[in-house]
Amino acid sequence: MASKSDKTPITMDTFLTGLWKENPVFVMLLGMCPVLAVTNSVENALAMGLATTFVLLCSTGMVSILRSLIPKEVRIASYIVIIATFVTVVDYIIHAVSLEIYNQLGAFIQLIVVNCMILGRAEAFASRNRLSKTLVNSLGMGAGFTFALLCLGSVRELLGSGELLGYQVFGDSFEPWIIMLLPPGGFFVLGGWLLLFAWIKERQQNRESQKRADEETSHVR
Repeated sequence: MASKSDKTPITMDTFLTGLWKENPVFVMLLGMCPVLAVTNSVENALAMGLATTFVLLCSTGMVSILRSLIPKEVRIASYIVIIATFVTVVDYIIHAVSLEIYNQLGAFIQLIVVNCMILGRAEAFASRNRLSKTLVNSLGMGAGFTFALLCLGSVRELLGSGELLGYQVFGDSFEPWIIMLLPPGGFFVLGGWLLLFAWIKERQQNRESQKRADEETSHVR
């Protein structure tokens, strides 16, 4: 029998939730280890974002397909086995495609298996929704995670080396801020993006509140 959530339609909000309203990094603060560790360049950030999105899409899709067959008592263990399977796949793919990126990302490829964003999506969404809706939602969450990594990677690479994707942006007089390529730089940049994101969301909420107040005032008149 189809659950109630299976009957709800797929909307644009199903995809956009992960990009903005429930962004896994800027709103939910999930997956902080790779966010801080591998975002010292745009290339590393993009590779980690795509690898995580691949695992998220495949594992949540598999959980959605098998949700009626997995006993509740062993569901978490089953989800971890499914996630670990696709992490192994993406580990071999990156190793085969680019040994340089594989060495740059290091153990954080294998650590995708403990990314709480993926396990959380499997438990909170994929286990309760049909395949098509799960894939749209997971694609939005993966895009939001990749977007956040690129935001950090671009700032850190630009200030830390004066380059973007290996291309020189600033002149020879620019003195690179080496700290931006180190873990403390990751904390500084993440803090800056969190402040900016929170400020934008607060302005958006204030405008919506003002709009509702104006509509209520016009109805009273």
